[in-house]
Amino acid sequence: MIKLLTTSVLVLSALVNSVWAQNPIIIKFSHVVANDTPKGNGAIKFKELAEERTKGRVKVEIYPNSQLYKDKEELEALQLGAVQMLAPSVSKFGPLGVKEYEAFDLPFIFPSTEVLRRVTEGPIGLSLFAKLESKGIKGLAYWDNGFKVMTANKPLRVPSDFKGLKLRIQSSKVLDAQMRALGANPQVLAFSEVYQAMQTGVVDGSENTPSNIYTQKVHEVQKYLTLSDHGYIGYAVIVNKKFWDGMPADIRTILEGAMKDATKYANSISKAENDRALEQIKASGKTQFITLTKAEKDQWRDAVQPVYKDMASRVGQELIDQIEKEGANAK
Repeated sequence: MIKLLTTSVLVLSALVNSVWAQNPIIIKFSHVVANDTPKGNGAIKFKELAEERTKGRVKVEIYPNSQLYKDKEELEALQLGAVQMLAPSVSKFGPLGVKEYEAFDLPFIFPSTEVLRRVTEGPIGLSLFAKLESKGIKGLAYWDNGFKVMTANKPLRVPSDFKGLKLRIQSSKVLDAQMRALGANPQVLAFSEVYQAMQTGVVDGSENTPSNIYTQKVHEVQKYLTLSDHGYIGYAVIVNKKFWDGMPADIRTILEGAMKDATKYANSISKAENDRALEQIKASGKTQFITLTKAEKDQWRDAVQPVYKDMASRVGQELIDQIEKEGANAK
């Protein structure tokens, strides 16, 4: 009797596994950068962990490099359920109506990675995720891309060098204000369109992290790179809330664990990826590096300081104060 029962359980288990193998939960994970970037590698790690730990009950399909949707399209696609998971830069939530996320775009707001972690992994990060739920979006994790540098076809050392330049930005009122404060003319462009825009002279330069600059070959059409570390690019890994809530509870728990470990991995490799990209850009010989003196960098800080006052009503003075408090506590 016991032997018969054991056999029945094994058969039933095999049948269940067979059903899941034939009809797994599909998670389409779309993003706009290359696989060989901190975000791209984080997505691949999540796929590996999710599929392994759910034993085939979940299949993650990754679509990098805007294969499915460009910057402006992907959030709407997520809300409509055309894709289930994204990792957009936090700047993209401003146009969605969650303007507080644009505080991440404030120039020089994060003096170090330690301060950044205190914000994203603490109460501030959770409170910002909560604001997405009314939009049908569930926040799962924050992934780093690192600190930004400036590129252009002329040397950018002091704010006067920016005068009249057309510089690409993401759609963010804060980034718009930052570029105007420096004397440039901001141009909102999808990430996938930047290379061609630089090649044809539609824009003169941009800001981004070294890993994005290298993998998109931006350095091939930009003569100068200023090591400014003036801003930060980070991503929020998000999922369609209705889809997430509709999954079996045990699957959600497994995926939360997979995302936690993928996040540790993605954030741990961010600096190394950017350092490697800088070495590769330098080795190409196509782009000249500019290192700012303290006096030059102070000029940048002074020039963009009005952005804080101008944007306080948009992103919230209280939030700015909270982030700056985390910076003070870390010292």
